[in-house]
Parts: sequence; structure tokens; C-alpha cells
Amino acid sequence: MQSAGIAGPVAETPQWRAFYERIGHKNLAPLWLSLAELVTPEPRSPCRPASWRFDEIRTAMMEAGQLITAKEAERRVLVLESPGLRGQSRITTSMYAGVQMVLPGEVAPAHRHSQSALRFVLEGSGAYTAVNGERTIMHEGDFIIAPPMAWHDHGNPSGTPIFWFDGLDVPVVQFLDASFAEHLDVDKQPITRPTGDSDARYGTNLLPVNHRGEGGTSPVFNYPYSRTRDALERMRLMESWDPCHGLKMRYTKPITGNHAMATMGTFIQLLPKGFATAAYRSTDATIYVPIEGCGRSVVTGRDGEAFTVDWGKRDIFVVPSWHHVRHDAAGDAVLFSFSDRLIQEALHLFREDRGNA
Repeated sequence: MQSAGIAGPVAETPQWRAFYERIGHKNLAPLWLSLAELVTPEPRSPCRPASWRFDEIRTAMMEAGQLITAKEAERRVLVLESPGLRGQSRITTSMYAGVQMVLPGEVAPAHRHSQSALRFVLEGSGAYTAVNGERTIMHEGDFIIAPPMAWHDHGNPSGTPIFWFDGLDVPVVQFLDASFAEHLDVDKQPITRPTGDSDARYGTNLLPVNHRGEGGTSPVFNYPYSRTRDALERMRLMESWDPCHGLKMRYTKPITGNHAMATMGTFIQLLPKGFATAAYRSTDATIYVPIEGCGRSVVTGRDGEAFTVDWGKRDIFVVPSWHHVRHDAAGDAVLFSFSDRLIQEALHLFREDRGNA
């Protein structure tokens, strides 16, 4: 099959340069000079394989905690930037990621915005996130959602710092020029529903009788790790290991079974001790956050260059679009991950390759 794109003129003559200059003044440009870069035979992402050690992030966060309060910062976060996307607050071309810390006694003030946000708790317990009038207590490994334009604030009445991983669709909303943000005039939003209300109404195979299922985000906004981990352990008994993923499940909206969020696919993955996955690549650049165990992942790009990540609990790494990845678990390991897969699926763009690197 002939690849997309055509060659430009063999030589840029004075006549060509004069033509380009004339049409440039009319805000026109020749497609034949850029087509090969616009329509590529395969993905050519500026995102690069990268990894971050949680111990190093934690040390930097504790230092930041001495320099700025959660209220002064609004959100005390260290952004994880792909080496190929520095200065853009992006971990992939479509996703934002960071690590947030709230110290004992602090409150991160209430605000809301167009961007969807996920939290994956890395360390600590006893702090809370409040979403649209309901608080949920945060524990290590919990997956928590803040839907678009939902009021949310965070507080830490416990005696120890809490750290969580933030994932947002900021680049997508930015690309679409659809960003809005608002702030409350108080730090803590009014609590109008008891803790656990959303789970009781929507997460127990029950629904309010007149529920119509509005919105693209799950009405359950905390997926406790204790429940998730128990489910993985029960499914382990079947020994149904996917050669590329081990045992990988996606978080869902319990009402429909669709993805839990409208723009970000979220996943949890169990790799048993000694399990080595087959090579896998897909068009959705994926961010991984191990919450149990340790292992090694090898990421290989189009040029054949391999990037090796030796990861442990709470470390973070990113696999760019259309890069092969192999995981090797030294012990039982559980990895949280997220990507823009569901956007690509909705647009019929998602592609995967379960072949060898």
C-alpha cells in the first residue's frame, strides 16, 4: 500500500518562494509541503517513554509543603511532563497527570471546571474528597472521580499527609476550547448527602425508580480498592490470563457497563508473580501506576530503541502511542492505568497489535 503524502517540488525555486510568500499574506499555505507530516503512515507522537519514582516525587512534595499551603496553591500538585512535551503540562498528547499532596489539617478549596478528573490514592488514609455535596473517605488504591463541572474540594483531618495521583483530560478540553472554571466563596462546599449515598443508590444493583441515567460519568464516584482487590483475587482462581495483559479489567459505570468516565478509560490489572506478558501496542498512550508489587516493563518504539522501567509500588510510567510494551512481574503486582482509549473508540480510531515487538 502506498503511504500517504506526496513529495514537494524537487527544488525551491525563486518562483515557488514568491508564490508561497504571496499566498501567505492571504493566510493560505500549500498542502503539498505538509501532507506527509499531517497524514502519517503510523502514529508519530512527540510523547516519549518516561518514568517517575514516587520516593523522589514524595521528597519534592514535602519540600513544596514547606513553601506553599494547599489553599495558596489551590491545588498543591507536581505535574508529570513527558520529556517530549516539556512546558505543556502533558504526560501524553491528550492527557494531564500529576501528584497531589494535602497535609494534616489542610483543605484544598472547592472549585469546579469543565475538565474531568480522576484520583488514584497512593499513600495515606482518612482524608476526604467532597463531590457535589457528598464526602468520601480516601484510602490507598481507591479510584475517585470528579465529573465535569462538579464542585469538589479535599480535606485532611488525619494526622499524616495524603498523596494521590491526578489524571485529567486538560489537553482535550484545551484543544476543543471548551474550558470553564468557577470557585466557591467558601473553602468547603456544603455537605448535603451522607457518605456512601451515591454508592447505595447506584452501586448495589439498585437504582432510584425514576432514574434516567443523565450524564456520561458514573454516578458512583469512589471505587474502593478493597472491593476491587477482592474481585481480582476471586477472578484469579479461574487462571484466565490474557497473554498481553494478565488479568485486566476496566472501571465501569454500573448503570450501563460503559466506561466510568466520559473521556478517560480507567483500568486495573493483576500480574501474578513471574508472569511475563507478550508484546502489545495500541494507539492510546497509557499511564501506569503500580499499587502493589514490583517488576519491569520494556517499552520499544518504531526505531527499535528500548526503554526499560524497573518499577515498584507507587511509581509511575508512560507508554506512548504505538509503542510495544512488555511487563514482567517479579511478585504479584497490581497496576492502575488510564488513557484516552474510549475517545478513540468513539471516533473509530483505536487500533491494537498483539503481535511480537
